[in-house]
Amino acid sequence: MQRRQWLKFTGGTLAGALGLGGLGSLLHTPVQAQAGYKALVCVFLYGGNDGLNTIVPTDTTRYNQYANVRGSLALPRTSLVSLGSSGYGLHPAMTALESVWNQGHLAPVFNVGPLYAPMTKTEYRNAPANSSLIPDALFSHSDQQLLWEAASTSAMARTGWGGRAAETLATANPVISVGGNGRFGLSTLAAPLVLPGPGATFGLEGLENTGWAPVGTRKTAIDALYAGSHPNALLNAYMSQQRDAFAMSDRLGALVKTTPSDANASAAINLAFAPLISNGSITSGLGQQLYQVAKLIEGRATVRGERQIFFASLGGFDTHGNQIGSSSTVGEHARLLGILAQAMACFHQAMLNLGLGQNVTLFTQSDFGRTFKPNNSAGTDHAWGNHHLVMGGAVAGGTTYGSYPELVLGGPDDVGVQSWELHGRWIPKIGVDQYAATLLRWFGASDTQLDTILPNLRNFSQRQLGFV
Repeated sequence: MQRRQWLKFTGGTLAGALGLGGLGSLLHTPVQAQAGYKALVCVFLYGGNDGLNTIVPTDTTRYNQYANVRGSLALPRTSLVSLGSSGYGLHPAMTALESVWNQGHLAPVFNVGPLYAPMTKTEYRNAPANSSLIPDALFSHSDQQLLWEAASTSAMARTGWGGRAAETLATANPVISVGGNGRFGLSTLAAPLVLPGPGATFGLEGLENTGWAPVGTRKTAIDALYAGSHPNALLNAYMSQQRDAFAMSDRLGALVKTTPSDANASAAINLAFAPLISNGSITSGLGQQLYQVAKLIEGRATVRGERQIFFASLGGFDTHGNQIGSSSTVGEHARLLGILAQAMACFHQAMLNLGLGQNVTLFTQSDFGRTFKPNNSAGTDHAWGNHHLVMGGAVAGGTTYGSYPELVLGGPDDVGVQSWELHGRWIPKIGVDQYAATLLRWFGASDTQLDTILPNLRNFSQRQLGFV
């Protein structure tokens, strides 16, 4: 925030400026420390990642089915990154994750999406327009992003499942976001703590402790303004939030600002992120975000709390055209998956270097999958069920989870029946609630807490998927 913005807000919005909106943002009451540190890291792929070209079957029958429908978008089988004997391969741009798979720390989860309850194609086709079984506004970017982040089937959902988890488990901090102010981290009383990237100032510019007397005088006056109490309960809570926000920025400012080239930078983290460091800076946006998360995890005593939830994001996955590229250009999807894989691999190595591989689990989310059948612009369109990746030392990797859809247009997994609607939009076999519940159970949530965080979970007989 610049000085003129500070003047505009009359010295009263530090919490909002720091991404701490909501009077309860810093008012969590921590439960007694649970045994051992654990962190969940969500990476949201905005735009709708094409899962069918992210994880491709390699057995002859299904690969031929895939190639026949995908046509010019089909990836050569020999180019895929082998996932051993699983019968699947990753997009060739994701070679950085091959070693993570070989370590047994990576697990693909197939055909996940927003669901109120398990649903067959017949139930989908016969459901009335207002049926609670059908998620709101299917195939819409903004709505499906909300449903994924909220673990809901209602576009009216106001909170995210990460925020509800932090609230229900009474973590020391709200969700910590390095990827923007998404719905995922929002709870009933707290917004996520939104942090800038490495090298940025976390706090209000112009009020740093520079030794210049006028700045010190101004800061003392502001501290005095918020130090008292007021008979109005709402104003009193607001003043308390401002005090907490100043304290938070004082505590985390130096940690947030550290870059790979600084003298106090972590050697263990720098070594892991070396493939992404050039001239003292991280070369990709997602890499910067996960570098920031790695620093916060290493500095967990400063951040505080035995349970932390982080949110990062990568955009650009709305590949309606030129998805593959040409012989002379790299397609947008390959470029994005390369960024994702390299950042994930560096982050995982950082956790191993810190001795925290078993304590941190990273997982992906996205708006939706994309159509099996390409469009007329050498791209793919909006769909429903999608494939995701879960990574970490506690992950039961080296295998896949869930059912890959039948690669048949108009088949049992495709919502379409009439010729004009046969695009391959998969009805999910796994609900977002089941995916989230598996992660949160590892994180320490009880069955009762899971039902509070994920209201639709009670509609599924299988509550745990076993990938972590």
